[in-house]
Amino acid sequence: MQPHNINYSRIAEAIAYIRQHFKEQPELEDVAAHIHLSPHHFQRMFTAWAGVSPKKFLQYLSIEYAKDILRQQQATLSDAAFETGLSGTGRLHDLFINIEGMTPGEFKNGGENLGINYSYAETLFGNILIASTARGICYTAFIHDEREALSLLRAQFPNAVFKQMTDLFQQNALYIFTQDWSRLHEIKLHLKGTPFQLKVWEALLKIPMGQLSTYGAIAQQVEKPAAARAVGTAIGSNPVAYLIPCHRVIQSGGSIGGYMWGPTRKAAIIGWEAARTNTNNN
Repeated sequence: MQPHNINYSRIAEAIAYIRQHFKEQPELEDVAAHIHLSPHHFQRMFTAWAGVSPKKFLQYLSIEYAKDILRQQQATLSDAAFETGLSGTGRLHDLFINIEGMTPGEFKNGGENLGINYSYAETLFGNILIASTARGICYTAFIHDEREALSLLRAQFPNAVFKQMTDLFQQNALYIFTQDWSRLHEIKLHLKGTPFQLKVWEALLKIPMGQLSTYGAIAQQVEKPAAARAVGTAIGSNPVAYLIPCHRVIQSGGSIGGYMWGPTRKAAIIGWEAARTNTNNN
């Protein structure tokens, strides 16, 4: 058997082992020993094949199982933690915050009691609706009609409590439209998406102002080189206009490509950023 096939067989065996034993929350050493590799070698091989570390893969399995339990009407957070093999609700809470961007209670209640502040603002590229939770910006969108835009926001968080007000998170975010993009680190984001979407959005945040990338390049960056179409779908699902710069991704042939808020606006933003960058460099 070729080494390539041997490695594949070992990773497949490791995945099967993690799926079968995830309720026991096995350590890296346990899985590595099962397929007769050192922990270091196994970690490197698994990450290369699966695109995520063994620990992250275990977390994804655990949270999906916990979500299934929480969807049951009578299930408690303690039930979900116990059935998933976690030591308590504290670890369940940390897992949800890390991967889902919300607490397990917020997930179970569909956003119920999640407070969302929202406001409308003018920018160089049109009016926007911007919204935030207690943890950061959760939504921005270019808009034509305020009432329609608010309905779309409510559909994203059907059980949340909404209040029209401008808070500090929003003020910091709006500052980016007129000031130095390097202050992006001051903006806190509270995102809700699949692990793959979050990974793609994180890659978008790394594209410098005034520069462009392609769908294929982003697919390479998230270690899914054959998934350019899936990457495009994730980019199209970006819930935070401009701050997560999906406008900086174009087609490999050089054409602008699609944009949720219109190709004309996308071209205008790209041109404005390029001019601003050139001015700052001169």
